[in-house]
Amino acid sequence: MTDLANQYLEEMKRQFRGHKRMGEAAMAQLEDKDFFTTFDPESNSVATLVKHIAGNARSRFTDFLTSDGEKPDRFRDREFEVPPTTTREEVMLWWEQGWAHVLSTLDSLQPPDVQRIVTIRGEPHTVMQALNRALAHYAQHIGQIVFLAKHLRSAQWQTLSIPRGKSEDYKTASPKTHARGTPKA
Repeated sequence: MTDLANQYLEEMKRQFRGHKRMGEAAMAQLEDKDFFTTFDPESNSVATLVKHIAGNARSRFTDFLTSDGEKPDRFRDREFEVPPTTTREEVMLWWEQGWAHVLSTLDSLQPPDVQRIVTIRGEPHTVMQALNRALAHYAQHIGQIVFLAKHLRSAQWQTLSIPRGKSEDYKTASPKTHARGTPKA
């Protein structure tokens, strides 16, 4: 069981880091103003999505094994409010701070921890369930960031995956070529 738990933790590290890189690759293509663009009153900007991911990460991954994942000092609704004076640099600082919580916690986990029980909003989860929940949540929002970036950059967008019309080329390329590219969507 320890081997399987170790493999699981290594895969979680790989997946979380891959989603982080994908979000960064999308945001790197944006102009500063693009971070704050919304399509309508109900949509979120890239900045808002980053603020929410960072707030969630701080809450969920601080004292991950010993305290509830919904911290009393988290005010989730404020994560969806980005002051007009916010800069791209501030947004990227939120991003890095949030991911520091996630990655340091992942690095600290040991195989026996995978079956431990943690709570999120008072509900028990195994560590495996809590990590899967967080990965799915961040993947959803990073997908939104990629969608927004792709839409905003339009013809200037540089794909993060296999370029349109190049799937056959990808299939015939060597696996070493695949490993050198950007994260695959």
